[in-house]
Amino acid sequence: DITRYSVIQFKATDVSATVCGLQSIFQEQEMTENVHDSEGHGYLATFVGKNGRFAILRMHSHGLVTFDLQFLEGDDVAQVDNLLNALEKKLKALLDGNIQRIKRLPALIRGSDVDRYWPTADGRLMEYDIDEAVYEKNSAYQNIKILHSRQFGNMLILNGDVNLAESDLPYTQAIMGSGKEHYAGKEVLILGGGDGGILHEAVKLKPKMITMLVIDGCRKHMRKTCGNVLDNLKGDCYEILVQDCVPVLKKFAEQGRTFDYVINDLTAVPISTAPEEDSTWEFLRLILDLSIRVLRPGGKYFTQGNCVNLTDALSEYEKLLCRLSCKVDFSKEMVCVPSYMELYPF
Repeated sequence: DITRYSVIQFKATDVSATVCGLQSIFQEQEMTENVHDSEGHGYLATFVGKNGRFAILRMHSHGLVTFDLQFLEGDDVAQVDNLLNALEKKLKALLDGNIQRIKRLPALIRGSDVDRYWPTADGRLMEYDIDEAVYEKNSAYQNIKILHSRQFGNMLILNGDVNLAESDLPYTQAIMGSGKEHYAGKEVLILGGGDGGILHEAVKLKPKMITMLVIDGCRKHMRKTCGNVLDNLKGDCYEILVQDCVPVLKKFAEQGRTFDYVINDLTAVPISTAPEEDSTWEFLRLILDLSIRVLRPGGKYFTQGNCVNLTDALSEYEKLLCRLSCKVDFSKEMVCVPSYMELYPF
């Protein structure tokens, strides 16, 4: 169904008189009113109309009116807009000079074939221009979705989190050092990065060897991101190991194998420092510790952070860097990742 929202803020006035003045609007729309007990918190009523329309009108005594109108796909949108227009016009007349703000929000579409709403890391809801579900599968490790956005191209979504879209070259460039590094002749370790973007860009820079540890890969539906590098597990200067990275990192450390660059694209910094995130923090600490053990002296470690608004979590991560087994210097760069629609630190 489709829900349109109107929000009106006004100076406190006679709620009952305002409600009476609105009755004619709903009668004209043949909507039946049902008043609910709000326990002294203003006025609350629901309205049921023809064609499956359902509305909630709430008037708070402190001066806020919210009106939510739900209707089904295929309903006459012009009639719906006429109802909202009539309601706003009547309220302006009834609350003459007292209205401080009117805001009509875009419709929220629920139950459609393609899910277009995905939250940011800090809990804000984003509506994407998604028009097709390209692929979905539950692997042994995670739920994988690839949805097509008219603006961002194919988008990889892992366990409900927007991971990377074909538009997101700035992400890949940032997690590789934003063009400031010299990879030629160097040995590189990539952790994760199953979209293939990092590997695709890294092989262009003529490194000596790239080792990539990954559990899932997107070879078919993210071609604009990965090119053809995921078509084979071995290339002239790279090898892809489809394995859990933790035991492999431990083996590398025991063997004394080291790298000039470690690029960690496994997981973002947890969204909070709450107890329910403890397991993710522990995994992050483990990967950091193992990565430092396989990093050559003077080598560099690159990773993503998380939404720039998650200041407490990002601060905790910086404290974690200061508590590593050896002293490290670190820097960060803020980058706008197109499909994230937010600033992201790397």
